Amino acid sequence: MIDRADFLDRFGGVFEHSPFIAERALDAGAVSLPLTAKGVHAALTGAFRKASHAEQLGVLQAHPDLAGKLAIAGGLTEDSRKEQAGAGLDRLSPAEHARFTELNTAYTEKFGFPFIIAVKGLTKDDILAAFEARIGNTADVEFETAKTQVERIALLRLTALLPGD
Repeated sequence: MIDRADFLDRFGGVFEHSPFIAERALDAGAVSLPLTAKGVHAALTGAFRKASHAEQLGVLQAHPDLAGKLAIAGGLTEDSRKEQAGAGLDRLSPAEHARFTELNTAYTEKFGFPFIIAVKGLTKDDILAAFEARIGNTADVEFETAKTQVERIALLRLTALLPGD
C-alpha cells in the first residue's frame, strides 16, 4: 500500500509548486506499486492532462524564468536550480543575461507564462535558439508545447528520484 504522506512528500513537487497533481493522481488510484519513474509519470501526467485549462496555466505560471530574478536571488526550487546550472544558465555573460531577460519579458507578455524547456542535455545556445524560435508560435501551439516540456521535466525529475527504472 502507498503511504499518502510519503508519496506526496516525495512526488508533490515534481510538477513545479503544484502538489495537487500528485494528490489527484493518488486519489484517482492511478498510482500502483512498485513505484517506477514511468509508472508515476503516467499517473501524474494523466492528472495534469485532466486538470482544467486554468489549472494547467497555473502549473505553467509556477515555473521560474530561465536565468531570471529568482535564479539571481537564490529563490529557485532545488530541482530548478540544478537544472538551470546544468545547462550553464548560472554562468551567463552580461550580454547573454540581457538577452535572456529580454526574451523572458517578451515571451511572458505574449503568452502569460514563462518560457519552459527541459534543459537537461541542452546548452545555453540550444536554449536561446529554442527560445527565439518558439516566441513566434501561436498561443495555442505554445501552450501545448509548454505542457509537453513540463511533462518532460517531470519525467527527468522522476528518473532522478526513482533510478534504475
